[in-house]
Amino acid sequence: MRGLDRFPLSALDYAAFLGYFLLLSLVGWWAGRREHERADDYFLAGKTLPWYVVGSSFIASNISTEHFIGMIGAAFVYGICVAMAEWANVLTFSVLIWLFIPFLLASGVFTTPEYMERRFSPAVRLLYAALTVISNVVAFLAAVLYGGGVALQNLFGWSLPVAVVTVAVVAGVWAIYGGLRSVAWTDFVTVIVMVIGGLLVTILGLKMLAGPDGSLLDGWRVMIERNQAHADPWREAVARNLTHLGATDHYNRLSVIQPITHPVNPWPHLIFGIFTVSIWYNVINQFMIQRVLGARSLYDARMGIVLAGYLKVLTPAIVVLPGLILFAAYPEVMLGPWAKVRVEADKGYVHMLQTLIPVGLRGLFLAALFGAIQSTVNSVLNSTATVFTLDIYKRWLHPTASQRHLVRVGMVSSALILAISIALAMVIERLGSGLFVYVQTLYAFFAPPFAAIFLLGLLWRRINGQGALVAVVSGLLLGIVIKAYVQFAPGHPRWLEPYAMQALVNWLFCLAICTAVSLLTSPPAAEQVSDRYTINWSKLNLTSGLGDRWYKSVVTWWLLFVAIILFLVIWFSDLVY
Repeated sequence: MRGLDRFPLSALDYAAFLGYFLLLSLVGWWAGRREHERADDYFLAGKTLPWYVVGSSFIASNISTEHFIGMIGAAFVYGICVAMAEWANVLTFSVLIWLFIPFLLASGVFTTPEYMERRFSPAVRLLYAALTVISNVVAFLAAVLYGGGVALQNLFGWSLPVAVVTVAVVAGVWAIYGGLRSVAWTDFVTVIVMVIGGLLVTILGLKMLAGPDGSLLDGWRVMIERNQAHADPWREAVARNLTHLGATDHYNRLSVIQPITHPVNPWPHLIFGIFTVSIWYNVINQFMIQRVLGARSLYDARMGIVLAGYLKVLTPAIVVLPGLILFAAYPEVMLGPWAKVRVEADKGYVHMLQTLIPVGLRGLFLAALFGAIQSTVNSVLNSTATVFTLDIYKRWLHPTASQRHLVRVGMVSSALILAISIALAMVIERLGSGLFVYVQTLYAFFAPPFAAIFLLGLLWRRINGQGALVAVVSGLLLGIVIKAYVQFAPGHPRWLEPYAMQALVNWLFCLAICTAVSLLTSPPAAEQVSDRYTINWSKLNLTSGLGDRWYKSVVTWWLLFVAIILFLVIWFSDLVY
């Protein structure tokens, strides 16, 4: 998949892209024009976000170059199973809707580190806040900026540093200016453009496979047949890489259920992924949950996540099917050295833009790609600045700071965080693992200790701050030890190689350590285990905020969402293909 030398744009392309950017700027200015007086307005949008903004911002913040660059590349290499990174959210979203949202809104916290202090201890809050800032910069911002830089580099021939800086400056401006309200409302516009642009790329890809006289259904059949890899060169492309795919004598590219040695989707991850990583990512990760905390009501928070669920159903059509299309069209890429395969796979989306999109429509697709970058950069910047300002600066450095002073600190810290992320983005290419694997590996390192203590602390009042702190520190150390063991010990079990399996081992270890230390030390204070910080099932508000009509009902739309996901998982399994 060699890139073309240039990516010509017509006047119509420039008009489409410029129109999108101007609309985004207008929405960002309008939404954030009054957000500079109070910290709760700047960091939580004054708790005024409606459900359609909560849901669209939740997804727009999540979808970025990790998806358009990294996930398409991963789907090219591994097949449909990477779609489970989206579809498996049905479990987390369901728990979020029915358990975590009513609990978190009732707790009245600004940030998840603040919850960690009230439930456990100031030390746990500081550690979680510091690691949240680090993970946001390393796993989110740097990766997004790198992916956007690669896209501009391959499309226009820019140097990587120039491309990364351009993406960072243009994408980060509204997070620094207007806070969460600007971020959320610009996300609402962005997700519409991303869906339209992304679906058109997939449609044009299927038309390419079908040939000039074929239909979309013909293209779908060709894509499925070639991804079954029964004939050469597709069969040879799979057979030559069985070891790298975590298989022995057979590999099914069209199944979401893969062996325990699979690099990105071992079957235990389908069961335990909600506990090891997904709770951290979707529930206690400030970057994502900030939209829920900014909702104007319990109904808007719950219905927003239902909308996000439907967008997760749709996402693989935009960021997984193009990878299957590329494998159907270019199987010879899989015949090269493995390190080169991963690098070339990450160029897949850019290649589709260059070869499939006619002049006159390219501006729309650039807007979709830029929108993905912009929304995530904005969201991560705002949430990182929120955690730094409220959980580190105000809590430990300047407790008496005024509201306006905190807003200024948030703006300055956003700019500094952006600068650090630019520097880190320059080194990702040297790692050679592919953008998707790079990001998911970091998630699997940071998430398990905090996911373990959050779940235990929420459900069991005997868990204390000492147990939580020891579990987090030892869990992070264990994560390093496991990676060193897998890297340097020749006799290690193969099932421990996938980052998802390392996360599961770490999570189970942290559960055990947190439980043991808590039971061996004094119980927590009564105020730390009140109904605001631990779940009281008899008082949990499960039935409020569900809608007053059947067609507005959270229950109705949630059940349909769950049914669609179950159908897709069964269809793309060994039972069908």
